[in-house]
Amino acid sequence: MSQLLSVAEARLRLLNAFSPVESEQVQLAHAAGRVLAEEIVSKVDLPSFNNSSMDGYAVRSGDLDGTGPRDPIELLVVADIPAGIVPSLRLGFRQAARIMTGAPLPEGADAVVPIEDTNQYRSEKQIESGFSERVSVYRQVNAGDYVRPKGEDVCSGDVVLQANRWLRPQDVGLLAMLGIMQVPVFRRPRVGMLSTGDELLPLERPLQPGKIHDSNAYTLANQVIRDGGEAIYLGIAPDNEESVTEVLEQAISSQLDLIISSAGVSVGAFDFVRTVVEKHGDIDFWRVNMRPGKPLAFGNYRRVPFIGLPGNPVSAFVGYEVFVRPALLHMVGLNETSRFQLKVNILEAIESDGRESYLRAVIKLQEGNWIARLTGHQGSGNLLSLVQANALLIIPSGVKSLPSGAVVDAWLLDQFGGSG
Repeated sequence: MSQLLSVAEARLRLLNAFSPVESEQVQLAHAAGRVLAEEIVSKVDLPSFNNSSMDGYAVRSGDLDGTGPRDPIELLVVADIPAGIVPSLRLGFRQAARIMTGAPLPEGADAVVPIEDTNQYRSEKQIESGFSERVSVYRQVNAGDYVRPKGEDVCSGDVVLQANRWLRPQDVGLLAMLGIMQVPVFRRPRVGMLSTGDELLPLERPLQPGKIHDSNAYTLANQVIRDGGEAIYLGIAPDNEESVTEVLEQAISSQLDLIISSAGVSVGAFDFVRTVVEKHGDIDFWRVNMRPGKPLAFGNYRRVPFIGLPGNPVSAFVGYEVFVRPALLHMVGLNETSRFQLKVNILEAIESDGRESYLRAVIKLQEGNWIARLTGHQGSGNLLSLVQANALLIIPSGVKSLPSGAVVDAWLLDQFGGSG
């Protein structure tokens, strides 16, 4: 056990080998879910003009001094201003203009009276009908009331989005308001995935005795896509050195940023991936003090970074989350790749073998506390228990048992786009 590398040290050594990829320009419509490569500085004010925040009447606030429910002031309505139309008039003494939400204020106006505070408020459809020549106002307003002033949200020259952040739908919407059509983002790293094993069959082939379908390729591909990468399926290599070499050589011609394999890095008589990698590159470390996923390898194949994951489905998934995910997030430009952790109370006693363990569980909030219960047996082939889980409980290295009620850290599994 002393020869096994700790998870923390293995992750640090792995991360130090990766750098962010280059940036590229993408159309705004395709920017959500990408990582911004440069800060965005606004070239315009938002709003770009003073406009009404309500359906009502644009007024000169000084004309309404002393008005109230019992002492209304009558104003002459001189215009009707819909959104999208720039008015050409200037309000005079005790004049008003009926105005719609978002419409520019006419010159001379410094406030808006909501239609609800006038004698014109009779139904929801009133604002859509023709306006009366006079309006009685039942409340006093101050300069600026119900007005969205120019530059209230953003001023020209403001930094509105910092670099190295995921672009969310609301970020894309703001960029559209700023008139930005193309966005500088980090390109998607190209990640090749190799599955190995004589027992594996592609989905299009029917199962045969002793064979299983290759599920890891689909799980890992979707993890890569979730974390901002481009997944390149390299296929299945049978358990022999020649086949593994052939697939890895094909991977080199694909201009990949990272190669991931599942299976073939353990100590079995038919595990050839580590052997092939060492012949044409090197292995930085092999075997980590964790469960599941101890037989994990990291190095390079012909100078392309290589991460060898175990073949069992849960081991491959957990190995990806612990090691590949932070590396990929770093490659797509994120400065912070650590994962948000919750403190949870376990509802059952837990036994471990002393390795740092990642256990499948369901967590929920109950009376202000997060509680957790395991999802069945923790065998590394039990993918259903991972499907049923919404979190991974982290049992520290050296801990072999925990009583019910103990507090442990947990990673949420149902978070996407770098939020977890």
